[in-house]
Amino acid sequence: MSDGARNTRRFLGASSSGAGSASYRDGGAGGIAAARRSSDVNAGILDENVLALVFRSINFDPKALCTVARVSRRLRAVAERVLWRELCISRAPRMVATLTGVAVGGAAPPGRIVGGWPALAKLLLFCCGAASAAVPGHFTGVSRFSKTSGRSFLSRRCRGDLLYVSDPCEHAAPGAADDVGAYRGVFRGFMRSRTRACLVGRRAALETRVRCPYCGARVWSMVAAGLVPRSAWRRLGAYEGRLEYYVCVSGHLHGNCWLARLTSSDGDHDGDSEDDDDDDASTEGHSDDGHAAS
Repeated sequence: MSDGARNTRRFLGASSSGAGSASYRDGGAGGIAAARRSSDVNAGILDENVLALVFRSINFDPKALCTVARVSRRLRAVAERVLWRELCISRAPRMVATLTGVAVGGAAPPGRIVGGWPALAKLLLFCCGAASAAVPGHFTGVSRFSKTSGRSFLSRRCRGDLLYVSDPCEHAAPGAADDVGAYRGVFRGFMRSRTRACLVGRRAALETRVRCPYCGARVWSMVAAGLVPRSAWRRLGAYEGRLEYYVCVSGHLHGNCWLARLTSSDGDHDGDSEDDDDDDASTEGHSDDGHAAS
């Protein structure tokens, strides 16, 4: 018997009193009922509230949450149902409200989200890197997601869609003179989006060698489908034609590009410098060294 199971049995025995406790140890029906009552006291919403308070006190540290979710199936279920959702709301409340259509701080919290809350939490806090350039993924500090950037990634016929895209996370690629920028994002209501309708209408094939790094679903290559507007290269500051852009069936976006070196004149103005601070979402986290990683 494992230590966890032994401690649980001791706790249940100590929680029952009088004959109920003795009956439980003897295997009687009264003891079983008492054990069930004791188990119910420590199940469901009570545990979820306690865990949510604990993780709120540590700012929903993603590494600690990952560790707790691996302890048992029950804790993993609580994490997937409650804790990852609360992390997303804590780190990017306006973005979650926009994606779910539920106002932050409302009477009822957001329910399910396409792809799952763990996938959205990972997307908020984890840069997937660039496998083609041998750049590994990593946890980020503060990431900025913008609907203005998202519009730059939508072709003209798909401009009615709502897409959040992060600023590129810059990496030095081994053996390369230029830096690699990795970016990620998420659609609202992707199943009903014009982008998905275009992909299906063009009979775009799903990639066989690439999977979504956030939910594991299959992906379309937007480059192969011919749905990457030039504004995406300009927004990223990337070389035209040196960009990878994937969207999974759940609506998560990821990709990378080779970043062009900016001159002083390039830095003074941007062809798509629309300001929409109200549309931004910033993830409030901390990297290992205390500085923002992206």
